[in-house]
Amino acid sequence: MADNSSGPLAGVKVMDLTHQLAGPACTLMLADMGADVIKIEKLPDGEDTRKRTEPYNIAGVSAPFLMVNRNKRSVGVDLKSEGGRGVLSRLLEGADVLVENYRRGVMERLGFGFAAVHAAHPCLIYCALSGFGRTGPYADRGGFDLIAQGMSGLMSITGEGPGRPPVKVGAPVTDITAGILGAMGILAALQHRNRTGEGQMVDSSLFEAGVVHTFWQSAIAFATGDSPGPLGSAHPLDAPYQALQAADGWITVGAANQTNWLRLLDAIEAPELGEDPRFATNGGRMENRAALEEILNARFGARPVADWVERLRVVGVPAGPIYDVGAMHRDPQTLARGMVVESDHPVAGRVKGLGAPVKFSAGNARLDRPAPLYAEHTAEVLLDAGFTQAEIDGLVAEGAIHAHTG
Repeated sequence: MADNSSGPLAGVKVMDLTHQLAGPACTLMLADMGADVIKIEKLPDGEDTRKRTEPYNIAGVSAPFLMVNRNKRSVGVDLKSEGGRGVLSRLLEGADVLVENYRRGVMERLGFGFAAVHAAHPCLIYCALSGFGRTGPYADRGGFDLIAQGMSGLMSITGEGPGRPPVKVGAPVTDITAGILGAMGILAALQHRNRTGEGQMVDSSLFEAGVVHTFWQSAIAFATGDSPGPLGSAHPLDAPYQALQAADGWITVGAANQTNWLRLLDAIEAPELGEDPRFATNGGRMENRAALEEILNARFGARPVADWVERLRVVGVPAGPIYDVGAMHRDPQTLARGMVVESDHPVAGRVKGLGAPVKFSAGNARLDRPAPLYAEHTAEVLLDAGFTQAEIDGLVAEGAIHAHTG
């Protein structure tokens, strides 16, 4: 069992009523920082992500579920039953945070909407993640990452250029970002509670998570009245800042200011470009980006990626290869930063996952508790909360909870 006692959130207890990705990503962040995250899963077989076993599974266990549910304890509860609702009510007595990502109205129908929970537990932090937030004309709509990427403007700025079909960011960026925003909001609310003793609601959404990724493009639209479109790998404010084609692959080059532009010219041995009036300023390079890209691709095509990365490193220009996901996993910086971790799962065996992206000089949580089996910790959690074994057996018999007996 992982010892989270050294994490910065040690002692914080979280009731996790989330599913799919945004909510579990939020509670994963909290669990990795040492919080005791108790995942409340529905009967008869748990959160739906557990069923995503085809075609991506490890020994029949859902790889997506394994990825975002480590360091959590699983309790199987039927919240549609009176006994199950009673179990959650008692668990909330010892909780600091509740996180849910259902459509508006679901938790209210179960008796666990914010108003009811806040009245019973005024010190508890209640985090609600949804497609569009809990207020506004779209508050009752469901939402997925694809929908949020489209409506937030992200799909209008992603892709190769005008006239091409819309393209979403490859990663479910609004799901993951909403989870991070939720965790950030919870931490702020905990600090507020430390000062005032008051709990509150933290409300964020996939839509807002997409909107915050448009800082530069929104700045341009506010300033000019025109909405910028897709630029491929290029940047809306600086050039050259994009992918270029080398002899054996692609390289990203970030010559995003005048100093780095001149350093780049040294690395590619092209001082004459510094005298070209088209490229003398960043504004000129932006205006003539297509011509500049053609010239740079011709230059970069003469040498392999590794050669260019080293040449640019020597002169101080940020640059790097374009990895596939497997190559990223193997990169020495990935490994040095602990971004690939392993744990022993009772069914899947030794499994790999992504590490915690925030490090602390003191109090890092361990990351060796694998994603739980369904209802693996029901008895343990309920006993910790003061239930007797007889009460647990009775709740199992009436179908209000499920306890894994392994």
